[in-house]
Amino acid sequence: MNLTGIHHLTAVSSQIRANKRFYTETLGMRLVKRSVNQDDVSAYHLFYADAKGSPGSDLTFFDWPVPRERRGTRSITRTFLRVAGREALEWWAARLGELGVGPGPIVERDGRLTLDFEDPEGQRLALVDDGGTGEAFPWERSPVPAPYQVRGLGPIMMSVPELRPTDVVLQHALHMRPVREYAHPDNPQHTVHVYEMGPGGPAAELHVAVQPGLPPAQPGAGGGHHVAFRTPDDDYEAWAERLNALRIPNSGKVDRYWFRSLYFREPGGILFEIASDGPGFAVDEDEATLGEKVVLAPFLEPRRAEILANLKPLD
Repeated sequence: MNLTGIHHLTAVSSQIRANKRFYTETLGMRLVKRSVNQDDVSAYHLFYADAKGSPGSDLTFFDWPVPRERRGTRSITRTFLRVAGREALEWWAARLGELGVGPGPIVERDGRLTLDFEDPEGQRLALVDDGGTGEAFPWERSPVPAPYQVRGLGPIMMSVPELRPTDVVLQHALHMRPVREYAHPDNPQHTVHVYEMGPGGPAAELHVAVQPGLPPAQPGAGGGHHVAFRTPDDDYEAWAERLNALRIPNSGKVDRYWFRSLYFREPGGILFEIASDGPGFAVDEDEATLGEKVVLAPFLEPRRAEILANLKPLD
């Protein structure tokens, strides 16, 4: 029983209309689901992904009117998005520069070509060359040409003050494999430890930076909320049993309708989720029209009129 990769990354935005413009128009990702936070229905929950909304391709945002994140440790610090090849990275460097995003230079990091940048709220992102391996589902209505589109999520980087407690959970509870280390690009005196899941590769890695000198982050807009790891549907129940058997405090089984979830915090305080691959975003919408209207989980449908009345227009 093994996790197979990154399922999604959820972050926080306090400017959700500008957020939608950036991720769909600047980055060319598809809005595959517009819904609400199921635990706080006053907030949008938007999902950006590839054309199909494939597991492992979605970057999602909660719409909360909160101050900017104060950066520090005990937090998710960068989300990598996969593209295919140097030519794609060079195209993106030019595009982001023209649009005033101000990316860094293309550099080789951890053996891969990488381009760092931030969204308008300071969300730390990077494009990483995945060599064009694996399936890709470009969106035909994207403003980005198909060869250069974001193919899915790459590694997620997080920061903890000490490695050992987190390492115990990653290796012994979640069966991740430590495979290599590299110097942190912003703080070379700090080390980033790379853990693999399932088949490994850029879609199935967690990068853990050990940064004991940093203060804890203060959550907010422009910061990460949680990272979710993929599990095949048939293993979901076993993961629920495993967390309980190991006495790891957790949410218990949560049905998000498009996938099933388990939530818990690793020892550094970062929120983890184990999420099933199915049933997927097309369970309640036609694939051709994903994300075009507000969709609610069935248990929220009786409150549709009330919920929609409290949401600001997105478009």
